[in-house]
Amino acid sequence: MQHTTYVCGHRNPDTDSIVAAMAYASLCNALGDNGYVPARLGQVNDETSFLLKRFGFEPPVLISTVRTQVKDIEFDRPPRLNKNVPVSHAWEIMQEDQNLSALPVTNEDDTLFGMVTGSGIAESDMRAIQVPVVHDAPIFNVLSALEGHIINCDEDVFDTVSGEVVIALPTPGECLRGVKDGAVVLCGQQEDVVEKALELKASCIILCQSNLAEKYNGISSSTCVITTPYDAWRAARMLYQATPVSRIAKTDDLVCFHLDDFLDDVREAVVQSRYRSYPVLDADDKVIGTLSRYHLLQPRRKRIVLVDHNEIGQSVPGLDQAELIGIIDHHRLADVQTGYPVFMRNEPVGSTNTIIATMFQEHGLMPGEKLAGLMAAAIVSDTVMFKSPTTTPRDRRIAERLARIAGIDLEALGREVFSASSADKPAEVLLKTDFKEFHLADHKLGISQITTMDSEHMLSRSEEFLQEMQKMKETKNYDMVLLMITDVLREGTELIFLGDKEVIRQAFSVGDITDHNVFLKGIVSRKKQMVPALALLWG
Repeated sequence: MQHTTYVCGHRNPDTDSIVAAMAYASLCNALGDNGYVPARLGQVNDETSFLLKRFGFEPPVLISTVRTQVKDIEFDRPPRLNKNVPVSHAWEIMQEDQNLSALPVTNEDDTLFGMVTGSGIAESDMRAIQVPVVHDAPIFNVLSALEGHIINCDEDVFDTVSGEVVIALPTPGECLRGVKDGAVVLCGQQEDVVEKALELKASCIILCQSNLAEKYNGISSSTCVITTPYDAWRAARMLYQATPVSRIAKTDDLVCFHLDDFLDDVREAVVQSRYRSYPVLDADDKVIGTLSRYHLLQPRRKRIVLVDHNEIGQSVPGLDQAELIGIIDHHRLADVQTGYPVFMRNEPVGSTNTIIATMFQEHGLMPGEKLAGLMAAAIVSDTVMFKSPTTTPRDRRIAERLARIAGIDLEALGREVFSASSADKPAEVLLKTDFKEFHLADHKLGISQITTMDSEHMLSRSEEFLQEMQKMKETKNYDMVLLMITDVLREGTELIFLGDKEVIRQAFSVGDITDHNVFLKGIVSRKKQMVPALALLWG
């Protein structure tokens, strides 16, 4: 069975992160490793959305966690019983598969009605010995269980069978002595028993292995007369098992789980309960299977590849419960750890897509025109039109090659990329679009970046940004919050900050700062310039 492997970038994804996930999944699937699915950890920004539409792609699937869920385990998928089927049918299924300890019972719309167990069937059977009575057993169930048929005239209509069950054995004296009206009488060749039962207005007479059926065939009576090939003892037992399974199913205090439930929560619920089997429901509350305790012992973990990051704080929640397959990145090595070797490719280039395009080349593959154009755009975006200090000759060379495959002009594409973002969105949205959290020494800071070709318009909204940054600082207990408004044309960054001005002054060698804003000439990279400068200052 082919399992899904999610390829995802970091939280608050930028274009390089989204496209890298799409490109690497495409590469792996093209090589025959089917099942790779690109994923994202947040909404795509304006730039990425524009580029996806520009090249004809849909955004990757959105995932919020890779914690192990019920849908990740190989739970059982036993038959689901309609609540009207006879108990005998449930018993037959359990006898065919001895591993089944319980069966789900459903309503007409496949939602959960209850659970029936082997012990529940046995308990019902024992009660029938103590209290030999049937209540409203559907006639269809009775005929099926007894392999019998009604011999009354066609005008007589019967829907259910009810009454005290009596097996009439040959006895001296009066037959059916003490039997009350409305009983269910089972007999063989005793014609006197049949006549007495009709006189007593029995609810039902069951002729067991009897040729009396010929005599009473076509009888008109309020008593239902049934003939069966079974002997009286077996017919009586099967009569009890003709009861609808809904009568004996457990319906109170049921513990059930949904596909999206996390296994940590499931384990806790299972420990606190005493059942051997639990129904599994889908999003519409329809029964799709059952799980038992042994299913929780070795669950199948989600498989995942990280691209454009290798830091837990930037990665998908629940990473510790996932099976990490590989990492492809161009950032510093951070704190993602594994207990086993994984595929790792980390190179000092300006874009993760440069690495993945190189891998296409190494395998003798060429991405399609649309994907090549999208990858070229991602490289242009992450290298800030090759002005970022992270840019290498290979970034430009690969981007030009991809542009030729796509039949597009790289410079024109760059202008499209940095004109795509909307500067009129709320300050909170703009701040969180490309935001990353860092832990440097004992300092905790958040850095947001907006790349634009019109930094003046963004600066006019400084007060809005500062208000939102103050909220973020207080909510997350940041020592510092920075907003980089990177201007492609000016080849620098207008830095809006909250925190110690002296830190900014020393880290970037600027003069006196009188407010919360300073222009940093030549600073365009968060990971290569901003973070290293602060890390060096803080040791």
